[in-house]
Amino acid sequence: MNHRETKAQDQGFRPTIVPIGGFLGAGKTSLIVAAARILQARGVRVAAVLNDQGGDLVDTSFVEANDILAGQVVGGCFCCRLSDLIYAAEALHGYMPEVIFAEAVGSCTDISATVMQPLKLDYAAQFRVAPYTVVVDPEIARRFRDPNLDPGLSFLFDKQIEEADLVCFTKADRYTEFPPLPGCSPRFLSAQTGDGIAAWLDDVLSGKFPPGAKILEIDYERYARAEAELAWLNCSATVELASPASPASVAGPLIEGIEAALTAKDFMIAHLKVMDQSPEGWVKASIVCNGGEPSVQGILDASPAVAHQILLNARVAGSPDGLRAAVEAQLAAIPGTVEVRSMQCFSPSPPKPQKRVDYVVT
Repeated sequence: MNHRETKAQDQGFRPTIVPIGGFLGAGKTSLIVAAARILQARGVRVAAVLNDQGGDLVDTSFVEANDILAGQVVGGCFCCRLSDLIYAAEALHGYMPEVIFAEAVGSCTDISATVMQPLKLDYAAQFRVAPYTVVVDPEIARRFRDPNLDPGLSFLFDKQIEEADLVCFTKADRYTEFPPLPGCSPRFLSAQTGDGIAAWLDDVLSGKFPPGAKILEIDYERYARAEAELAWLNCSATVELASPASPASVAGPLIEGIEAALTAKDFMIAHLKVMDQSPEGWVKASIVCNGGEPSVQGILDASPAVAHQILLNARVAGSPDGLRAAVEAQLAAIPGTVEVRSMQCFSPSPPKPQKRVDYVVT
């Protein structure tokens, strides 16, 4: 045990876990990065725990590329791997973060009963718990109000909104109109401009909003069927280009090619992310719907390089085999030598919470 860990125990150190949920592509990770910068400017030590059904996470690499200490829970959602969340948060204690953002899987719900209440009940001596914030992309919200959309995904979206302590529209700098969200009064945030984030942080860290104030009534069989409609792909690859190119020049055509291939198969894209890292810099590109304009972050003017490391995460409504075939074809089209180090492609297993508390712990 090092000196800082001993000091943390001696002083009864209790970081605040700030849980953040929201549907795939809602902007959870971008919000964490923007909020962390504000807190760091205030002299607050910050860390994050990212969560995914598979490994090789774009989000973890993106957070770390922004100089934020990060842990991760993979192989299942927080509710099914609560002990892993506790372990990941405790593993950060040596750094003594005062705030730990915990980003839930984008298809996950019932966080209050399976994560927040157990934290309050069994781990109050180790962690404070902030209110559960669910973030919403206005365009995704508008899509889920379409009566022709598959009701399974709308079910997940609606349940996330229903259990939230706070609901925030993200990407508020891009939109002037926002669809109604029944039963809540949403806030408006922009990770790009920073608008609204400082006020949101002040509220979630102030203690004036009770954390996990609601318990969902939820049919777990329906929940499992809805998640199983999604195909999940996480991939890691090493690329040696035939000619030097910047990360943006690799990530851009790759994500555009995958989007076109999936659209041709009539697969609905929920979230598609590519992160390219070279010795000269990094770029993250993502889209949240078919035909959507890619969002690009990173060092866009990085110098060309031959060696590249690619992480690719895709979440689509369609078959895992079809998704894998589309991604493999686009990777093979990169001009150079591509070595796929790992590729996971599957539909999520039925959620099985480690612990579910069906009342609000006060």
